[in-house]
Amino acid sequence: MPGPLAGIRVLDLTTVLVGPYCTQLLAELGAEVTKVEAPEGDVVRLIGPARNPGMGCMFLTINRGKRSLALDLKHPEGRAVLLRLARTADVLVTNIRPAAMARLGLDYATLRAVNPRLVYAAVLGYGQDGPYGPRPAYDDLMQGATTIAALNAKVNGGEPRYVPLAMADRITGLAAFGAINAALVQRERGGEGQLVEVPMFETMVSFVLGDHLSGKVFDPKEGIGGYGRLLSPDRRPYRTKDGHVCTMIYNDRQWRSFCAAVGWPDLVSTDPRFASHATRTTHIDEVLGMLAAEFLTRTTAEWLELLEKADLPVTPVHTLESILEDPHLLATGFFSTEEHPSEGPVTRMAVPMRFSASEPSPRRPAPRLGEHGGEILREAGMAEEEIAALVACGAVRMG
Repeated sequence: MPGPLAGIRVLDLTTVLVGPYCTQLLAELGAEVTKVEAPEGDVVRLIGPARNPGMGCMFLTINRGKRSLALDLKHPEGRAVLLRLARTADVLVTNIRPAAMARLGLDYATLRAVNPRLVYAAVLGYGQDGPYGPRPAYDDLMQGATTIAALNAKVNGGEPRYVPLAMADRITGLAAFGAINAALVQRERGGEGQLVEVPMFETMVSFVLGDHLSGKVFDPKEGIGGYGRLLSPDRRPYRTKDGHVCTMIYNDRQWRSFCAAVGWPDLVSTDPRFASHATRTTHIDEVLGMLAAEFLTRTTAEWLELLEKADLPVTPVHTLESILEDPHLLATGFFSTEEHPSEGPVTRMAVPMRFSASEPSPRRPAPRLGEHGGEILREAGMAEEEIAALVACGAVRMG
């Protein structure tokens, strides 16, 4: 099936991760996404192991479902091509800074004049009405600026550290994905597109402080902020006799079930620290420390069996090797192998969302640089002579 976004045309002027993650979600749900790359290509093409130049593994996993048009937007003819494509586009997504887009003559006002129905989505580092507006931004900067690195130091008692994944990029990409779909709904009601700005800094501040604003939500403020359970040094996978296991004994029912399973039948009723969710939160370091000691008494397999039997949340600690063999992911078909036309067999992850009436089918694999230039330009109504002239003047690079 074509997916719920079938018929939506997207011009993707994004690079690295934050924008491409957003546009891949659009593509995998059925949108026709044209990835407009500079003639040298998206820098992510160079990241990680590759079988062929410009087809690095990270690019393969973040640009599925798209077509590639290698276009020099600094060239007058290249800009003219983009404006021509924008006439029939539904969405344009960019993470190029607004000042640079203005210098290219591709700002929102210009594109709106070309196509008033266009949803122009700008994924930014910072909101443009503040002093940080012109600054560049990357995931590492956002993790530092939004307290994530400092919170890691607080938990571990060491130096500030980043989380080992591009979390800010992907969270902001998800936020942009949602904002674009909301703007498309609004367009169907009102008939016109609009400018949508999704700043990484503000998005991540909202994301992090949703957990950690704590008593600072009040006026006057109460306490120093931070959610104690998340900041406890003992909040970690529990070490067992032979490995580790993850569980979360959270609400009162779960605590009663856990205590019965491990032979602590009277703990909740006799120890005030364990009496309620509120008291357990207040004494979280003691609670987690006591659990840590108990988990050392059984093997991982024994804990998995015991906690599953008690209907308590539990999972093993996966590695990058074992996650590929997870029985649930294998049963649901999350991982599959697709045949890439130039890279051979590659592992594909399924779209995580499910739709009862418009479940999307697997779409095209990640494109080679400029792979679809000819067909995209022909679809825009260009004759072969025009296309050849664009290639000859350097405005377009064919793959």
